[in-house]
Amino acid sequence: METKEKAPASPAPVEVSFYEKHKKIYIREVKGWWDAWRWAFVWITQIIFYGMPWLEWNDRQAVLFHLVERKFYLFGLVLWPQDVFYLALLLIISAYALFLFTAIAGRLFCGYACPQTVYTEIFMWIENRIEGDRSARMKLDQGPMTARKLRLKALKHAAWIAISLWTGFTLVAYFTPVDELLSALPFGLSGWETFWTLFYAGFCYMQAGFLREQVCKYMCPYARFQGVMFDPDTLVITYDPERGEPRGARRKGVDAKAAGLGDCVDCGLCVAVCPTGIDIRKGQQYECIGCGACIDVCDPVMDKVGLPRGLIRYTTENALAHHMSARDVVAHILRPRIILYTVILLGIIVASAWSLATRVPLKVDVIRDRSILAREADDGRIENIYNLKVMNTTENAKRYQLTVSGIEGVEIAGEPTVDVDGAANQEITVVVRVPPEAAKPGANTIYFDIKAEGNEAISVREKASFLMP
Repeated sequence: METKEKAPASPAPVEVSFYEKHKKIYIREVKGWWDAWRWAFVWITQIIFYGMPWLEWNDRQAVLFHLVERKFYLFGLVLWPQDVFYLALLLIISAYALFLFTAIAGRLFCGYACPQTVYTEIFMWIENRIEGDRSARMKLDQGPMTARKLRLKALKHAAWIAISLWTGFTLVAYFTPVDELLSALPFGLSGWETFWTLFYAGFCYMQAGFLREQVCKYMCPYARFQGVMFDPDTLVITYDPERGEPRGARRKGVDAKAAGLGDCVDCGLCVAVCPTGIDIRKGQQYECIGCGACIDVCDPVMDKVGLPRGLIRYTTENALAHHMSARDVVAHILRPRIILYTVILLGIIVASAWSLATRVPLKVDVIRDRSILAREADDGRIENIYNLKVMNTTENAKRYQLTVSGIEGVEIAGEPTVDVDGAANQEITVVVRVPPEAAKPGANTIYFDIKAEGNEAISVREKASFLMP
């Protein structure tokens, strides 16, 4: 009697999670060339950000985006809502600059000037000064709640909250004059001013104090599309596997090559100092923000074991593959893509600067009064009524002369001048008269010419329609 073989048992189903539990990263403090550059950018960006609202220009705040008055002050420049074109140019310039710098040397902005990086550096510095170095912080977090732990945590968070609130206050000071905010403290702030101060302070406290690398890894869109900006000649922070592998610890004085080891001593310090917690030895990863901390910590280790620096360094994919020298790497920076980005960026910058330099500091809107199409004056001439909005974009009071042309015998009834204060606008009603035989029935084109007294370079011509019955 034949017996059937028993089918092998199916393996038990294994539950696979699509989400990884977040593990707090304890970053080790590091000193070095790239760390010095990071802190230089921290100082530069924060001196500009915190200091700009306190600068004065022509008895006002030098940089102020005054939403109530609908005017933007940038030192001696006054921009109105009609100048939104320059905002578009600024965004285009910023985008092309980002493309250019990323194509040359990867995520320079992320590693040195991004607000997330800057405030995380500040918050971590406070954390290191209060709670201690990496091992001390780990020991403190793993230990039970004691009076000392409570005191250190409270002091740290108090410092974080103070910086966050001052940051939120400074941001609002760019939209409401800082002297008005100071006089309104602590309970005189408007609802919107209070909301935006607390809103920005809350996000600063949360993102720089708690989320940190999670913002770069999961929230920032730039980290996701940076890959399309890189090419084999883009300078990025790279581990040299040909030189470093196989990695392994070795005793001092032991010939690593004879022992079959590479230059990497597998100390793990490059992981300990990484603000996003990645292992650069696994290759290029989207989480890498290009801060250079791993370079700063690896080079001294190479010095100690008597090996040349540069196991982790700024280099390119082609340089690693073809063993290029530093001179060859620099030579490959100037490539068609970089030249194109540079030419476009310089062209936009020059065009924007020329537009601002030749910008006429006068704007005029002409609207014909539609309630009265046309009417006959006492002397038989035909009248049309117009509303003119004259905007003086300088900070000095001006008197403007109004003239009209386009039809024979056309003239302005009344005083053809208008006085406008500095950085202000004035609405006036203008009556234009035309002899009845001077134009055809229907719409006729006329032109308003507005010129500043004493400076004919400040002039504007606006087109309008004159209706004849």
